[in-house]
Amino acid sequence: MAMPTSASIRDRLSTQFASIDRKHPSYKWWVMATVMIGTFMAVLDATIVNVALNKIMASFGIPVEKAEWVLTSYMLVMAVMMPSSGWIADHFGYKRTYFLALFTFTLGSLLCALSWDINALIFFRVIQGMGTGMLMPVGMAIVTREFPPEKRGMALGFWGIAAAASVSFGPAVGGYLTDTYSWQSIFYINVPVGLVALLGVWIFQHEFKTSKIRSFDLVGFISMTVFLCALLLALAEGNAAWNTGGWTSNFIITCTAIAIIGFTIFLYTELTVTDPLIDLSLFKNFNYTVTSIVLFIFGLGMFGSTFLLPVYLQSMIGYTALQAGLVFVPVGILQGMLSPVAGMLADRYNPKIVSIFAILVMAFSLYLNASLSLYSENYQIMMPLYLRGLSMGLLFISLSAIAVSDMPENKMAQAAGLFNVIRQIGGSFGVAFFSTMLIRRQIFHMNIYGQAVDQYSPTFQNVSRALQGLAQHVGSGASQAVSRGKGLIISHIGKQAFVASVDDIFLIAGVIMIISLIPVFLIRVKKRAKKPGAHIAIEE
Repeated sequence: MAMPTSASIRDRLSTQFASIDRKHPSYKWWVMATVMIGTFMAVLDATIVNVALNKIMASFGIPVEKAEWVLTSYMLVMAVMMPSSGWIADHFGYKRTYFLALFTFTLGSLLCALSWDINALIFFRVIQGMGTGMLMPVGMAIVTREFPPEKRGMALGFWGIAAAASVSFGPAVGGYLTDTYSWQSIFYINVPVGLVALLGVWIFQHEFKTSKIRSFDLVGFISMTVFLCALLLALAEGNAAWNTGGWTSNFIITCTAIAIIGFTIFLYTELTVTDPLIDLSLFKNFNYTVTSIVLFIFGLGMFGSTFLLPVYLQSMIGYTALQAGLVFVPVGILQGMLSPVAGMLADRYNPKIVSIFAILVMAFSLYLNASLSLYSENYQIMMPLYLRGLSMGLLFISLSAIAVSDMPENKMAQAAGLFNVIRQIGGSFGVAFFSTMLIRRQIFHMNIYGQAVDQYSPTFQNVSRALQGLAQHVGSGASQAVSRGKGLIISHIGKQAFVASVDDIFLIAGVIMIISLIPVFLIRVKKRAKKPGAHIAIEE
C-alpha cells in the first residue's frame, strides 16, 4: 500500500475545512488568524526579553552593556531583513516565504532556550530576528491581498490588534514565565505556538506569486548590512571594558571607516541599480523625509531608554520579573485605545499639532523618569508610563498619516514598510548608544561619590562605628563588623551611582525628544477647506 504524500495529507485535511476554498467567505479570516499568531509572536519577542534581562545577566554573569546585545541583535537583523522580504516573497511565493519565516523564528526560539552562553544566545537571537524581519511585512502583504479594498482598513486594524496586544502583555507574560520557571521559558513558549501556526499556514493559506519578479539587489543588501552592523559596533563598544583605547582605539576607528565605506557603496548602488533594495526616490517626498527623521530620533530616544527601566526595577527597587512586566501593561492598552482617536484627530485637525503634543508629552514623561531613586513610590514609576502610552498612541498614527499623505499609490506599501524599518533602526541604535552612555555616567558618579566618601573623615568613621555596633548586636565580631560596614557603604554608593546614571539617561532621552520637535515644525500639511462644496487644499 502506497504511503500518503504530504500533498495528499493536506488535501484530506483541507476537506475538513470549508474555509480552505479561497472563494469561501471565511477563508480570508482563517488566513488572518494564522498571520495574527505570527505577528503576535514576532512583536512579543521584541518586548518579552526586557524583563528577563536581569535574570539573563545573573545567569551568565555579564554586565548590562553585554546583555543589551540580546535586544540589539534581534532588532537590527529584523530591520535589515524587512526591505528584502518583498523580493523573497515575490520570488518564492508568499505562503512559502511566510512559512519559512515562521519556521526560522520558531527554530531560533528553541535554540535561544538551549543557549549555553551569552554569545550563543546573541547568535540565536539573530536567527530569530531573521524570521521576524520577514514575518511582519509579508504577513501584512498577505492580509492586504486577501481582503478587498473596502475592507482592508478593518483587516489591518485586526492585524494591528495582535501587535498592540503583544506590546501590552509581552513584558507581563515574560515576567510570569521568568519568575515561575526560568528565563529560558520565554523562548520555549514560542515552540508549541509556532508549530500550531505552521500547521495553520500549511492547511489554510494558498500560494500566491507575482508574475513579474525583479532582480535582487545583492550589493545593496550587503552594503546596508555592513554599514548598520559596523556603526552599531562602534557605538556599543566605545566604552567596553576590553576596549582600553576608548573612542580613539583602532577597533572603533576601523568600525567607523567600514561603516562609512558601506554607506557610500549603499547610496551609490541604490541610486544606480535598476531594482534597488530601498527606493531612495521615496525621500524626494519632503514630508516623508522629515517624518522619517522624526521617527528615527523618536525611536532612538524612547526605545533606547526604555530597556533600562525593567533592569532598574528589579535590581534597585526589588521588583520581581512579573511585577516589572506588569507596569508596562497600561502602555500598550493606552496606545491601542488612543490609536483610533489619533486617526480621527489627524483627519479632522492638523496632524502636525497632534504630533507636537505627543512629543511634548513623551519628553515630559522622560523628564519625570529622570527623578527616580532607590525609594521611588509606585505612582512615580507608573505616571510616566501612562503618559508614554498616551504619547505613543497619538504619535505613530499622526506621523504615519503625514508620511504617506502625498505618496503615490504604487509606492504606498514600500513607503509604509520602510517607515517601520526606520523606527526599528532608531531603536537599535538607541539601545547601543544609551548602554554606552550608562557606563560613562556610572564611572562619573562613582568617582564623584568615591571622592565624597573619605574613609578617614569623621563622618565615615562615625557611620562605620554605628554599623559595627549594630553588627555586634547580631553576633558578628568587631573586625567582621567593620568590614561589613564598609562593604555596605560601598554597595550603597554603587547603587546610587547606577540610579543616578539611569536618571541621566532618561534626561538625555528627554532632550532628544525635544530635538525631534525641530523637524516637525518643517512639515507641510495640507487640509481641505471645510466649507460645503469646497475642495481647495490649504498648505500650512
